[in-house]
Amino acid sequence: MKKLLNKIDDVVVESLAGLAASHPTLVRLHPSVKAVLRADAPRVKVAVISGGGSGHEPLHGGYVGYGMLDAACPGEVFTSPTPDQMYEAAKAVEGGKGVLFIVKNYTGDVMNFQMAADMLAGEGVNVAQVVIDDDVAVQDSLYTAGRRGVGGTVLAEKIVGAKAEAGGSLEEVKALCEKVNSRVRSMGMALTPCTVPAAGKPTFSLAEDEMEIGIGIHGEPGRERMKLKPAGQIVEMMAKAIVDDLPFKPGDEVLAFVNGMGGTPQMELFLVFNDLAAYLRDRGLVIARSLVGNYITSLEMQGFSITLLKLDEELKVLWDAPVETAGLRWGR
Repeated sequence: MKKLLNKIDDVVVESLAGLAASHPTLVRLHPSVKAVLRADAPRVKVAVISGGGSGHEPLHGGYVGYGMLDAACPGEVFTSPTPDQMYEAAKAVEGGKGVLFIVKNYTGDVMNFQMAADMLAGEGVNVAQVVIDDDVAVQDSLYTAGRRGVGGTVLAEKIVGAKAEAGGSLEEVKALCEKVNSRVRSMGMALTPCTVPAAGKPTFSLAEDEMEIGIGIHGEPGRERMKLKPAGQIVEMMAKAIVDDLPFKPGDEVLAFVNGMGGTPQMELFLVFNDLAAYLRDRGLVIARSLVGNYITSLEMQGFSITLLKLDEELKVLWDAPVETAGLRWGR
């Protein structure tokens, strides 16, 4: 294993310290638990909070800031954060308008966020939560009951964060998050495994001429392992599964999101987007917004995911709204 680290046990803590040191006007660290907070929190707005295992950066800590998250709770690598982290983070940023938890559908995340929500509700804090489950690859997996939460989480955090920034009520931001989840679908693939620092070895193995279609962001199995194919054929397999699932229809406007899994060069991601654009165009779908890059990763895994969000005017306005975070920024 070759990784840039000092001590394996300190990887997450030192990474968080680096995030805070490099973006001091955007974020600060909670003094007693592992949590990234907005530098200017608490504010009089709905507090939007997310979290999950580390190793998926910039998700979630990289999305704390203006127009997106008020706090993020990182667990150890590929491990859920604890209820205490979520509870303390919420207490630190809640400004009197309530808290929305955005939760990826992984069993540990769902259970621990629910425990934190119960603790907060017991103290009179108004809490709501929405579980994101946009992955069409498998119905159940090693870590979930039901579909996994993947790339749609990034889009939900941006859009819902904009609504909260504009003064939306807790009921409104929750309904909006549910709307995004109902209109977004994703699928990923891998060319190589990743190595969790504490494990010191790859999470799975692939032959030089193999790929895994439908893999999860922790390296969990997907739909099928097969021989490597040209990028256009891979995109067609994945995009067809996504488009057929909602289903998307000719004339729909979409936000097309091609995400790198951590080790894929930008050149290859743009090549993939070009193939995706051709596929969608041939089926009468209109790319109204796009995002290409490493936004929800799996350490150094080579591969990519495709996420499509069916847009309407409300979603386009909120997507375009200003955002300023370490991982996503425009309009300010």
